[in-house]
Amino acid sequence: MTHTTLNQSNIALFTEQSSLQVLVQEKSCLYNIPLLSALGHAEYLLIYESHEHAPGYICKLQKTGKPSPGPVTIDFTRGKAAHRRLFGGGRNQPLARAAGIKPGFNPVILDTTAGLGRDSFVFATLGCHVTMLERNPVIYELLQNGLHRALNDPDISGLITNNMRLHNENAINYLQQLASQTPDTIYLDPMYPARNKSALVKKEMRYFHDIAGKDGRCCAGIGKRDKLQTKTCGC
Repeated sequence: MTHTTLNQSNIALFTEQSSLQVLVQEKSCLYNIPLLSALGHAEYLLIYESHEHAPGYICKLQKTGKPSPGPVTIDFTRGKAAHRRLFGGGRNQPLARAAGIKPGFNPVILDTTAGLGRDSFVFATLGCHVTMLERNPVIYELLQNGLHRALNDPDISGLITNNMRLHNENAINYLQQLASQTPDTIYLDPMYPARNKSALVKKEMRYFHDIAGKDGRCCAGIGKRDKLQTKTCGC
């Protein structure tokens, strides 16, 4: 699997824990993101910490300086993701219909702009096999870490293992490599620039806009947004 490297000065990797130093150094080389030995020398830090309640580690994206909102993590075991899994409306919700989910038919879905992974998680909970693409390495690291931590939850570990795959890949490149093995549904939900009233924009989206920019290039040419067919859809 190929990895997308990042070349920008506003993000760095950081850990205070000696047990994670080798891991974070490898991530730094893999993605071409600098590793800092002290806090506060980049606009954003991707922080690696030991997990308090389970094996492994947790990734947090934190904006530096004061005042700044708290860190962003991805968690499928509680919060919005868990609520959507339990009370989201099942196969009758608009997202499911837009993706082509029907009685007796669970499409194979390619999510070309995975982001927080919440929509892909909904598709997976409804029985679909989902391949997620996230070309930005920082967002990819957050999402991959969220999926790994979710494996510790017996209620959803099988769902994650069997129905969800994640790649750090550009959608156009990925589709060109598929040949005849095309998915039933290609899902497009690219991020758009934050509006002027930034206080109204959710913290996760503000962070992601700063890290990834407009990010429209990842899916340009795949299909038109809101073309709700079994081949391409956007919500």
